[in-house]
Amino acid sequence: MKELTLSLFKTEAAIFVRELTARPIFDLYGITDGKAIGTYVEQAFNKYLISKYLYIPGSAASGIDFPELEVDLKVTSIRQPQSSCPFRDASQKVYGLGYHLLIFVYEKIDNQELRAANLNFKSAIFVAKEKTGDYQTTRGLLEIINRNGNQDDVIGFLEDRNLPLDEIGREILAERIIKEPPQQGYITISNALQWRLQYRRIIEQAEIGNIAGVENILV
Repeated sequence: MKELTLSLFKTEAAIFVRELTARPIFDLYGITDGKAIGTYVEQAFNKYLISKYLYIPGSAASGIDFPELEVDLKVTSIRQPQSSCPFRDASQKVYGLGYHLLIFVYEKIDNQELRAANLNFKSAIFVAKEKTGDYQTTRGLLEIINRNGNQDDVIGFLEDRNLPLDEIGREILAERIIKEPPQQGYITISNALQWRLQYRRIIEQAEIGNIAGVENILV
């Protein structure tokens, strides 16, 4: 069996999504719980891949679904395209989550005649880890830097954005931001016990298709 590379992973993800879209799923008929649907799709995708490739699936310890490729899979409904992810530290809002995202966006339709569900996948989006920062936070920081802002300006901005940091943490992060400006992120990340990730903007950007690192693999 072949080793699973990132390029093969993206190709196979597109094939899998198209195949699953065309197939009635009896196990999901009448199911409205997004988590249950996501778990079904994740397990089906792993089953599909493991029959063709050598790789180590993710675990609770690794924290992401495909640790060797540094990819986490998110399965979300087009009606409310969002999910949660573990909070590591506040710098994730600035520099990204630290891993790539593969986002499957579906519309679920129940076929009463067949008593089966259909998952119509609207998008399958690969987001490079450098682009997984918070959109408004990174945009504001880049504007400050482009206007020759200094460390104090950045500290003030971090305070205004309510990043979960104490005073020393803000100073350390601000110093890093001046030395290493972040890339523009495209996720909306809300503060909570876990990060709440919202994907509406990333879906729009993937459809436009003009941003390196944000790729609709179904196109």
